[in-house]
Amino acid sequence: MAPTFLEATAVKTLDSHTYSANFLSEWCIGSVPHGGVVTSTFLRTAATHFSTTLKAQNQPHTISLHLEFLRRTQEGPATLAVRDVKLGRQTSTIHIALSQDGREEVVGYLTHSNIATETGPSLKTLWSLHPSPLPPPTNFVALLADGGNAAWAEQKNKPFVKFRKVSNHVRYFLPRGGQVVPGVVDQWACFESGETLTNEGVGFLADHFPSVVDALWPRENGGERPPTFWYPTVALNLDVKKALPPEGVKWLFTRARAKCIKNGRMDLEVVIFDEAGDIVALSHHVVLIVSAERNTAARKTGQPKI
Repeated sequence: MAPTFLEATAVKTLDSHTYSANFLSEWCIGSVPHGGVVTSTFLRTAATHFSTTLKAQNQPHTISLHLEFLRRTQEGPATLAVRDVKLGRQTSTIHIALSQDGREEVVGYLTHSNIATETGPSLKTLWSLHPSPLPPPTNFVALLADGGNAAWAEQKNKPFVKFRKVSNHVRYFLPRGGQVVPGVVDQWACFESGETLTNEGVGFLADHFPSVVDALWPRENGGERPPTFWYPTVALNLDVKKALPPEGVKWLFTRARAKCIKNGRMDLEVVIFDEAGDIVALSHHVVLIVSAERNTAARKTGQPKI
């Protein structure tokens, strides 16, 4: 059987501030671990750290994450070193550095709190997605059984699955009649394995959806199918608004949108909702658009680059 998401993002404690992970080929883009898997591994490392070393803080939830992808990661073992930056009554911040073969490849700051005990004003902002997405499916069990309904249909023919191996582990359902506007990607997603999406899974889904470039490319290239691009993440931010239940949820909705794609670099704005219509998290990315060959090219000596 294919390794589960839980297995793909598992971490082991080496000491009070050091953890290990093992990135699996089946959850990669080409030879590089999927950025959402790396993000979830950071979230799982932080969750482990705050449930053990920093248990006395009683701050189990990541509320803010910022990652810088300095160099491309690779399949196999990784070490995550944690530094306690600021320990506070309401929030605490840690720094995590991920290394492989002596290379520091991804670094990040994560701020933790206890969402269940947060106090303070709550105000309705009247913000909503625009343009409005299609109404959510009314029967998710039936959606899985027959692959779609009047408004949503499962994407069966996923592009470049031999290269984007990670897409084999997710079922996503897209608007049957096409996206609401070009450049917007709406989806309802769940794991192929039947696993639930936990707080750590939010990091994965913040970086996993059908390509915005794949959707836009044919409009400006006479219907031509895009080349096999690789989209390495330069920076990823996550702002968590709602903690998921401990058992997780089956489904989450995401909208991904790029505001400017220029000279091989794009932004991505991702909004994640649950079935109740509550915002779970907001995410913003800086992403490069490069040829797939860059993904599998041999590493150079000296300072490795993306």
